[in-house]
Amino acid sequence: MEKSTEKYKQLFGGTVPAAYATDPDFQDILNRFIFGEVFYQGNLDDKQRELITLVVLTTNQTMPQLKAHIQAALNIGLTPVEIKEAVYQCAPYLGFPKTLNAMNEINEVFKDKNIALPLESQSQTEDNTRFDHGLAMQIKIFGDTISAMREAAPSNQVHIQDYLSAFCFGDFYTRSGLDLTTRELLTFCILSALGGADSQVKAHVQGNVNVGNDKDTLIAAITHCLPYIGFPRTLNALAAINEVIPEV
Repeated sequence: MEKSTEKYKQLFGGTVPAAYATDPDFQDILNRFIFGEVFYQGNLDDKQRELITLVVLTTNQTMPQLKAHIQAALNIGLTPVEIKEAVYQCAPYLGFPKTLNAMNEINEVFKDKNIALPLESQSQTEDNTRFDHGLAMQIKIFGDTISAMREAAPSNQVHIQDYLSAFCFGDFYTRSGLDLTTRELLTFCILSALGGADSQVKAHVQGNVNVGNDKDTLIAAITHCLPYIGFPRTLNALAAINEVIPEV
């Protein structure tokens, strides 16, 4: 509990959770587990943890908690660009409406903090380069499987593969503001939190390995997701990790 109090103060300042007025036992359990145990498990730093928290809360569409963690992200030194880019990374997996809901929360906090909007553009592609750059990024992450996947696509579904390259990887993965290893780690957390995407989770476990995130990092990341997504989805993601990267 001492560790949780210290961590909570670091993230949220001197505020006291409202639940202490109505559900103090529950809030003690929450604080002890999230801020006293999970935050100290594994090899992630607090900035990585808050980025993961932001994308998982966006996936969950839990807006009051997201708003609190946007403030926490600023408190521990994440930049406005890093915060925005983490949430932008959700769009190909959650769709635009849910991502826009999260962006509205970010913009409210930024306006309260007198952070000028819009932020400087992080785009690195143009209309005539987004597909090529996106495909190159896919190949960098996943290797030769991308060419095989594109070749296997029926003619009436090639456009989906083109969108995957140009939109998901060309419009988002190529952006500056977050490095590739961070974006790929966040994608793994988004898909794990989303549920029902087991094959994509496994693919992105391998993608993480390919860009330099090791098994310990993936375990730390899914452990950090646990309080927000629950045990079933956490265990599913852990099984994917163990299948792709067996214990030695």
